[in-house]
Amino acid sequence: MEEQNMQFMQIAMKYLPEAKQILDETGVELSMEHVQPVLTLLTKVMKDAYELGKQDALAENENN
Repeated sequence: MEEQNMQFMQIAMKYLPEAKQILDETGVELSMEHVQPVLTLLTKVMKDAYELGKQDALAENENN
């Protein structure tokens, strides 16, 4: 599970500059002290999406 969390964090870091640009353009400042909570939130979203995909794959396998 720890390895998966690290992979999710790497993915979140990949998209952080794009998210920061969007926030900057809308006038919302993302300071370095706020980066960690944002990354944590992004990894939670990815974990939920991963679990949903996993459940869908298991259900599909059961139906075949």
